[in-house]
Amino acid sequence: MQVIGFQFEKISAERKSFEVKEGLHVQSALNIKDVLEEKIIFLKDQHLLKFVFEFTTAYEPDYAFLFFSGAVVVAVDKSQSDQILKEWKKKEVNPSIQLPLFNLILTKCNVRSLQLEDELGLPLHLQLPKLEQKEKGKSYTG
Repeated sequence: MQVIGFQFEKISAERKSFEVKEGLHVQSALNIKDVLEEKIIFLKDQHLLKFVFEFTTAYEPDYAFLFFSGAVVVAVDKSQSDQILKEWKKKEVNPSIQLPLFNLILTKCNVRSLQLEDELGLPLHLQLPKLEQKEKGKSYTG
């Protein structure tokens, strides 16, 4: 599988409150909404599939919400394309395809999420690495 393209179709971010509520928790979800055959003129000899996705991050209770939708286009061989489309009829994606696909989507969406969270003044949904000073000396650990 070779990634040919990635695009966001919709990005939405909403902060519903400026008051941080007790028990605030963050929950993210990633779903494949559809798998379609794709045609690109300059790649007419390749079998292309378009994976349509949605990624959400919800700050509960009712504090903020981030939403991303988009698509990843991948090139696969004919037999792999047929197998993926056959499995998708049952709304299934083989883990050998799903894992690298989800990792790509998560990377792209998490980077954009961090930027939007910063702009909206939201707590970050991911824990970023931090440096800490050791007790003795001036060395740092991550």
